[in-house]
Amino acid sequence: MIKIKREGVILEPTENSFENKSVLNPGIYQDGNDVHLIYRAINKNYISCLGYARLEGPLKVVERWTSPYLKPKYNYEKKGVEDPRIVKIGNTFYLVYVVHDGKNALIAYSHGPDLFKLKRGGIISPQMSYDAVGRLFKYSKLKDDYYFFKSYYKDMVARDVLLWDKDGVMFPEKINKKFALIHRILPDIQVIYFNKFKQLKEVDYWKDYIKKLSENVILEGGHGFEARNVGGGCPPIKTDLGWLLIYHGVEPMNKGRVYHAGAALLNLKDPTKTVAHLPYPLFSPDKKWEKKGHVHNVVFPTGASIFDNRLYIYYGAADSNIAVASVGLKSLLNEIMKYKVKRQAE
Repeated sequence: MIKIKREGVILEPTENSFENKSVLNPGIYQDGNDVHLIYRAINKNYISCLGYARLEGPLKVVERWTSPYLKPKYNYEKKGVEDPRIVKIGNTFYLVYVVHDGKNALIAYSHGPDLFKLKRGGIISPQMSYDAVGRLFKYSKLKDDYYFFKSYYKDMVARDVLLWDKDGVMFPEKINKKFALIHRILPDIQVIYFNKFKQLKEVDYWKDYIKKLSENVILEGGHGFEARNVGGGCPPIKTDLGWLLIYHGVEPMNKGRVYHAGAALLNLKDPTKTVAHLPYPLFSPDKKWEKKGHVHNVVFPTGASIFDNRLYIYYGAADSNIAVASVGLKSLLNEIMKYKVKRQAE
């Protein structure tokens, strides 16, 4: 099994009113030796906003704001903006994050050429009820779990809850001349292509897409550590062997869910084709800061940097702190390639 080094916790909550409960799940943008972190911050009223810190190298914190980078503004995000991921395509930054109004969890984005002056772009996930989505599922060959989660959210959240679409992650470049957004309609990870972001605001565009949802799955959970579901993690990293996807897998247990980090390689031209899929967790919650916290037994990877051919993975630890794990990039790729998925990759 691949050896992962735990670098430890690098950010903890502070006494600042916007982050006095938890800090977690940072979006990462590396600019040379600088690493920008835009992270989820939770206050004692359980309202989330986004905070900012800057690292010198992969681990040394040299700047941290004492006020939010982005805070809730609209009614659809009144309970929080959460779990950001960052990419830069051309001269434009794209910050994708979850907005929550207390019932509905949807994907939104901000964009612009200046990381510190981004413009809100609004919601870009389907604003459709589970009943409406369920009627579209029948057009696609989907496993029973999709229908289970449809019933689960209606029973556990609200009868009129909208489809929960989370874990939005942009590919860092266009694929076949189109933007590509990873997202998660439970229980799998999917990708949607588009020419302009306004297409993601059109109900008909999403209806046509959901009718063919099974054709747009990029990863299914095929192993025990991801038996409940999988979800997007870090923005995919382009390598000669394929897109390296560091994601999270959820293991269902009677004592509570366990969140693991996983790794896979996707075809460069068609990410719906899996090149190789590590059959065991890249790392799991086994350190004290991962096993016990606001939510126990969680490692939730959301961003990465590369220094001296070593991959640094930034993750939320027990939904309480931000920690880092590292691994040799070449060693990781070699290990994943031991587990090729030949039928899909060819």
